[in-house]
Amino acid sequence: MRYACSSTFVALSVALLSSAASAQKQYDPGASDAEIKVGNLMPYSGPGSAYSVIGKVEAAYFEMINKNGGINGRKINFISYDHAYSPPKAVEQVRKLVESDEVLLTFNILGTAHNAAVQKYLNGKKVPQLFVASGAERWNDPAHFPWTMGWQPSYQAEGRIYGRYVAQTLSDVKIGILWQNDDSGRDYVKGFVAGLGGKFEPTTRLSYEITDPTIDPQMSQLKASGANVFFDVTSPKFAAQAIRKTGELQWRPLHILNNVSTSLAAVLKPAGLDNAKGVISTAYLKDPLDPAWSGDEGYQHWLAFMNEYMPGTDKADSNTVYGYSVAQTLAEVLKMCGDDLTRENVMKKAASLKDLKLDMLLPGITINTSPTDFAPIKQEQLIRFDGEKWERFGPDAENMR
Repeated sequence: MRYACSSTFVALSVALLSSAASAQKQYDPGASDAEIKVGNLMPYSGPGSAYSVIGKVEAAYFEMINKNGGINGRKINFISYDHAYSPPKAVEQVRKLVESDEVLLTFNILGTAHNAAVQKYLNGKKVPQLFVASGAERWNDPAHFPWTMGWQPSYQAEGRIYGRYVAQTLSDVKIGILWQNDDSGRDYVKGFVAGLGGKFEPTTRLSYEITDPTIDPQMSQLKASGANVFFDVTSPKFAAQAIRKTGELQWRPLHILNNVSTSLAAVLKPAGLDNAKGVISTAYLKDPLDPAWSGDEGYQHWLAFMNEYMPGTDKADSNTVYGYSVAQTLAEVLKMCGDDLTRENVMKKAASLKDLKLDMLLPGITINTSPTDFAPIKQEQLIRFDGEKWERFGPDAENMR
């Protein structure tokens, strides 16, 4: 009898322990003891294909993570599809990721219009739309879209930096703007005008469509307007065209270029480095060509990764730094989740980042979020291209919101 009681006690104890262990692990679709499914869309083809290296770097970063044991013992299954820089294609591919692949979350989908096209769907499904690859203001709206979070600095905040710079340092200006006809372009222009603070008003505003083959007509019109300040709000393909055309037209305004098109490899080299000399932009990530970082520990980590996992890739392409950094951020969030890999907990951890430092963020810039603040990076610094590399100038990186 005593033996029977002991056996029952042991069996009950084992059952309770198993139940407790099982209770500690919580999974939503896309997560298990073995893996975490992460869904991604990139323009591997189409007019935005210059950004495709971002997805390739992210895939390589998760390959490195997996090679070193994964995250909390789980491998990252990174599923990345081509949306060809087309919003309708993005809708189709996101549905495939959620309904067929059953990913735990979507991550760093690239493009403003593309994310806007799937935002309501993902929020309705309660699937994280995490670290969106766009700086539009709409990604920082947790009250209405609690499953969507941006990553990079706000386009409006960046625009304000440029507007303040013009207002504080120049006089007798005539401003021309070329902007991409979507939410990203509108955000940049809105921020720029706000930064001018009423001291100046743009005299010429021209837009282009992402499907346009060229922006040469707009560039000729901008020169003819007499503008001596040119705010260039373009994606990489058109930024290269704009820079090259300024040289062909022998038009030398103060050329301000949005941060998303500052890649030396994808934009400045194709445009001609001499044509790009003097261009002003902003940075929040370290320039891989700047010798100032040669002894920097974080830079050395990035360099070792590139040499081993992305051999042959042009290190002058700043998109490689972007892909590495945003993947590093996601890895930190998933690590924080532990064994609670529910979609709700992913968003909870993503919204609780405090002074997170990344290898390739500029000194003084950290990542911070909260349940009411879905804008992880809020600091940038002005930079100027000297004909060979970007140089930082002005005050150190500070909060520009």
